Amino acid sequence: MTRRDALDIVASLLGAGLIAAALVIIWVARVQYGATDLYVSELGATGASTAREFEVALLLVVAGGALVAFAGKDVRSRVRFLAFWAPAVSIWIACSFFLVASQVTCKYECPLPTGTPFDWQDFIHICCAVLAFAAACLAMLQTSFAVGHRVLSVFSLTIAISVGVISGIGGILSLARFDTTLGGYAEFTATTLAIGWVIVYGIVIAVGRLQAGRRAPEPDSGALGDIRSSSRLASPTST
Repeated sequence: MTRRDALDIVASLLGAGLIAAALVIIWVARVQYGATDLYVSELGATGASTAREFEVALLLVVAGGALVAFAGKDVRSRVRFLAFWAPAVSIWIACSFFLVASQVTCKYECPLPTGTPFDWQDFIHICCAVLAFAAACLAMLQTSFAVGHRVLSVFSLTIAISVGVISGIGGILSLARFDTTLGGYAEFTATTLAIGWVIVYGIVIAVGRLQAGRRAPEPDSGALGDIRSSSRLASPTST
């Protein structure tokens, strides 16, 4: 096993662990908040009892997502219009928006249009959250057509469609001011699926690197290193 493989394994597993911890914190905060039909952003609203937990959870998502993206930086889509950059870049973009959203939180019930005057704080938070979800969905779509991972591809496509449809329903219900309870459930479900996808993605990257390290001999020359590098680009996790 090369040092690069070992580094990718550590990064992907650590990242997946941090994101799993973030998901647990979000679920626990939702219970502590005392309501199960709220939008996720309401957990971090100014003055909310769960605001600190919300910030920590988003920061864990940012750190974990960045590590997982680093480990999977060789993954490429085989579809030309999705291969303009790697899924890792899309994940990093999502992490950057989540970072802003963790620091610029919304006010009370900001995901729900209440007819109050325009507020820059709410606007920035909501825009960052929406753009982060969009970037994450793009990463899923790109991975859906990645080379060499049939199961991960099918899983990614399923989650991408699910997150897009479910979060879209939640957003529409919120904007229409209709059945916002269902909208809150929809948004929370989409969030859970999206975070879960990154966890699975990281684990698959780690397993692929570990299997490749066991099968392939340690390169002992520059030529072998070049061959190894080309192989990794052709097959994202060298399986």
